Amino acid sequence: MAVPRPAEHDGLIRIFSAAQRIGALGSQPVQDMITHACAFADALPQSVQTCVDLGSGAGVPGLVIAIARPEIHLTLVDRRSKRTDALQRAVKALGIEDRVSVVCADVESFTRTPNTSHSFDAACARGFGPPEFTLKWSAELVKTGGVIVVSEPPLGSPDRWQGIDLRALGVSEPVRVGPVAMFHVEH
Repeated sequence: MAVPRPAEHDGLIRIFSAAQRIGALGSQPVQDMITHACAFADALPQSVQTCVDLGSGAGVPGLVIAIARPEIHLTLVDRRSKRTDALQRAVKALGIEDRVSVVCADVESFTRTPNTSHSFDAACARGFGPPEFTLKWSAELVKTGGVIVVSEPPLGSPDRWQGIDLRALGVSEPVRVGPVAMFHVEH
């Protein structure tokens, strides 16, 4: 049986609609949110086997990536236990607990977890924090040659990466791929 496209996936729609009802997600139509999150999955190279989603919140983009790219093992990280408890239930409801783990931790303590630093093929972040903060901690988690995919503001917005010493953070200049920016980790 074929897996439905993420924007038509009943489980994702149900989980994100419930998150909207309790104020854990914005008011944008759920299918639009899922479609936007698919840009993360599309931007990840085919070679990616492990990915960390920082500031997972209600699971966007992490849960969408898990449905769109079932070959990737995901780690969803959020510092709020209320959110990670809901994410645990969502992962179980979607039947993806064999390839998606949920961690309740702030990013700084998570990077100090044994065998975590520079261990992921990719990191994703949507609304995680200021640009430099997001890149700093993502680069700390991604191995050399990996990628970081970050949500971008609409086209025509000011360049938020300007003035950030990307080389010092160990990342390349961003490449815009639709609504996301992709950075190569160069350490």
